[in-house]
Amino acid sequence: MLKSICVCGAGTMGSGIAQVAAMGGFRTLLYDVDPAMVQKGRTGIEKSLHTLTEKKKLTPEEKTAILERLSFSSTDADCIADLVIEAIVEKPEAKQALFLRLAELNTSTTILASNTSSLSLTALAREIPGPDRFIGMHFFNPAPLMKLVEVVTTDQTSAATAAAITHLAKLMGKIPVLCKDAPGFIVNHVARPFYLEALRLLEEGIADMETIDTLMENMGFRMGPFRLMDLIGNDINYAVSCSVFEAMGRPQRLKPSPLQAQKVAEGKLGRKTGQGYYRYDTV
Repeated sequence: MLKSICVCGAGTMGSGIAQVAAMGGFRTLLYDVDPAMVQKGRTGIEKSLHTLTEKKKLTPEEKTAILERLSFSSTDADCIADLVIEAIVEKPEAKQALFLRLAELNTSTTILASNTSSLSLTALAREIPGPDRFIGMHFFNPAPLMKLVEVVTTDQTSAATAAAITHLAKLMGKIPVLCKDAPGFIVNHVARPFYLEALRLLEEGIADMETIDTLMENMGFRMGPFRLMDLIGNDINYAVSCSVFEAMGRPQRLKPSPLQAQKVAEGKLGRKTGQGYYRYDTV
């Protein structure tokens, strides 16, 4: 039975996953190579739990217990747990290097999971000792609020590993969906046209982004494509588009948007930088 979880990467997604794990009753370590990111992640979790307590969704006692289950570190030797979830930058070389280090630090029974949103898990697994214990555990942003988790298996992932992660997701209060490794998995593959067609409408001058967002929201979507891309982060959204485009053989219908590439180059990544397609008062 899984009792301890280490989350590697203290950005928005990693911090959110660590909060979810601790709220699910697991002893949780949040790690990042950058001590400043560790502190930022810690502050974000504490603020989130404080807000939940103010809204009476947590009691003060529950908040204290959750914080007691959390620990924080910028020392990789501390990354020892029953399950390690990787949530670092979407670069395969960086992820493979991290997993090799994690395999060295942990026992052969430790499950290694990646939160990648689009990279090939099969390719990542090739360099990992014991690929049967490697799996995708793809959370959605913001992790504490979004219920869905894609549990993604490769041909080498064992049935026991898949069952353990599916059960764990349920204990975290999530809805796990089991799928096989494929470009974009399920959600990000299906969602590409939502973003790309909206970007093409804007690029071709057919409609402005406020009109497109308002139209989609009035059709029942909780957020329009441009507001959603700003929430996700244009760097992440663009990287996923590029990854799916390449993995699918570069079809014209999935060609990444030059407008979004420009946003990324300018550092206009969305809410986290204070500006994306829209401007935001706070970062």
